[in-house]
Amino acid sequence: MSTVGASAKGTVPFGEFRTWYRVTGRPGTTGRPAVVVVHGGPGSTHDYLLRLAGLAGLGWPVVHYDQLGNGGSTHLPGRGAEFWTPRLFLAELDNLLRALDLADDYVLFGQSWGGMLAARHAADRPSGLRGLVVANSPASYPLWLREMKVLRDRLPPGADATLREHEAAGTTDSDEYLEAMMVFYDRHVCRVKPWPRDFVASMLEIQNDPTVYGTMNGPSEFHVTGTLKEWTVEDRLADIAVPALVLGGRHDEATPEVMRPYAESIPNARWEIFENSSHLPHLEEPERFDRVLAEFLGSLG
Repeated sequence: MSTVGASAKGTVPFGEFRTWYRVTGRPGTTGRPAVVVVHGGPGSTHDYLLRLAGLAGLGWPVVHYDQLGNGGSTHLPGRGAEFWTPRLFLAELDNLLRALDLADDYVLFGQSWGGMLAARHAADRPSGLRGLVVANSPASYPLWLREMKVLRDRLPPGADATLREHEAAGTTDSDEYLEAMMVFYDRHVCRVKPWPRDFVASMLEIQNDPTVYGTMNGPSEFHVTGTLKEWTVEDRLADIAVPALVLGGRHDEATPEVMRPYAESIPNARWEIFENSSHLPHLEEPERFDRVLAEFLGSLG
């Protein structure tokens, strides 16, 4: 798939705020459901998933959006932890589907944190949902933290020592800490060098306004200290009634163990692991990713 130009861009009202969206293709005209892309973070943007717009060239309209607090949507740097909750972003997704007249016929593609949101949405069995893709996503943050310790213990000693030194000193915003984090990112987030432009764009957006990531997640991937600390969707996965595709990378920070609940608990789930990928198989193994995703979408009828 190659990125296709947008057919429409704009914002929709979400209460007193605005949610930015991008539509590729023409929903309702192809006989195929729109694919609504739910990005990760929390606190990232749609940019790193723009490649999925290529699905429109195969007949599936694609909708990207920036979740509240980031990118083209309303920024709210003054809001605290009581505001930034999963419930807020589930409501935003529901609102977007209604506002764009998609709620009667759509597929959700959720990546990383967005996979948790998409799965929790699907567990309520909305009538218009035709299928679900959960990509590189933990099923619970307690499980994520246990697996993160496993990955961290495997880092080179110098990198881990630097990380621990700055964590103890409270200087996780230092250049030295970020350099040590890059050792982890290059192993478990994106194994393509140099990083693809779209991925860099999303990373820069998080740095531009870290409110959502810092409040919901915390200072780094290793420390989920915010409002997501205890969040899980494991107890709702059996309620999902649509076909599901579960995608992960062999070297993913969302390890196979943190994704296993999706594959084992969703009644009609297919699990694909990309052997040469980490957290972004759509950028790391794009040809195989395209084949797997197109085959799944085609199976939905």
